[in-house]
Amino acid sequence: MATTPTRLSKQARREQLLDAALAIVRADGADGLTLPTLAEAAEVSRPIVYDHFGTRPGLLLELYRRLEERHRAATAQALDQAPPHAAEIAKVISAAYFACATDMPEFTAVSAALKGDPEMEAIQREMYDGYTDLMAEALAPHSGRTRTALRLHCVGALGAAEAIATELNRGTTTTDTAVAALTTIILAR
Repeated sequence: MATTPTRLSKQARREQLLDAALAIVRADGADGLTLPTLAEAAEVSRPIVYDHFGTRPGLLLELYRRLEERHRAATAQALDQAPPHAAEIAKVISAAYFACATDMPEFTAVSAALKGDPEMEAIQREMYDGYTDLMAEALAPHSGRTRTALRLHCVGALGAAEAIATELNRGTTTTDTAVAALTTIILAR
């Protein structure tokens, strides 16, 4: 007896499409991700993909948001479980940051594919600010800095984290060394 495929809700279909998009980026890089290749990989019609994302940059932006949300959620969960000491919190932040760099290489690929897109720059700024605030909030009880000074310190630490992540992705350092270096930077007085 033939079965009729179950029709997915719009949100479930979107999740299915984003899962397929991640698989494409993982296998072929961001250059391999187009709306037609996504439709083929997800076994749906092109109009379905266009209805969800509109354009390739729209798809890449949604994929970037999804990856960033996963990263932030993993960081928040790790911070919830961290002992309430500055050194442990800094280490958790560092490990979570580099886990993103190593466990989600698609993040870097998608970000690079969107370079120069004005909407992407605004979204990156918003997400960067959110991550900075998450970091500052976690460190605030253990810092003698004013809120403004602590936030600026976190901005600097995140800049260093990006540079260290580049080295990690190039294979010039190890995760343990990267975590130790960023932890030291976060804890710097």
